[in-house]
Amino acid sequence: MLVIDKPAGIAVHPGPGGGPNLTASLEGLRFGLPRRPEVAHRLDKDTSGCLVLGRHRQALIRLGKLFAGSKVEKTYWAVVEGGPDTDEGEIDLPLAPRSPDPANWLMKVDPAGQASLTTWRVLGRADGQTWLELRPVTGRTHQLRVHCAAQGWPILGDAAYGSGSGRGGPRLHLHARSITLPLYPKKPPIHVEAPPPAHMAERLARLGESASMQNPG
Repeated sequence: MLVIDKPAGIAVHPGPGGGPNLTASLEGLRFGLPRRPEVAHRLDKDTSGCLVLGRHRQALIRLGKLFAGSKVEKTYWAVVEGGPDTDEGEIDLPLAPRSPDPANWLMKVDPAGQASLTTWRVLGRADGQTWLELRPVTGRTHQLRVHCAAQGWPILGDAAYGSGSGRGGPRLHLHARSITLPLYPKKPPIHVEAPPPAHMAERLARLGESASMQNPG
């Protein structure tokens, strides 16, 4: 297994519109094995942070079972517009595709959709924005983005579900901060963290300073 820090703005898989993608760059990560590693899960193009790769077929099968069985603990950091009134909670809203067209990845809250659960905790507040720690209990497409938007506090820079324009405005402020995998039954879980990208770091520092001033103890 490898865990890499995926940059924001690079798609994981090739898309119909072309452009750079992570899969095309994996050949350089063989490290002596006959084949390149392959991604074990996915991150959105504009999401940065921890991305797990399986180095061979058996590894991918094992990792796939861990992800499918919700055995992997994923923690994200996000900056949202506005924010919740309390300091922690959960969002339990089923999700479904907006369109039956498989090329359309956009999702919506739908009572007939798949069960989707996200827990959240406030890490800082300032200037009408909130820094959230998000933990997806389930792993639906765009789950964190749709859940936050449905609460009335969309993720900053989200052009699909929020007020982001994608044209010179802030980039998506969603980062896969850490991942924890119980890879070996008799050993502690493997825990990996990725530092926030440059476009989020300064804003998180300001929000974190605000939190420490409000809670000096």
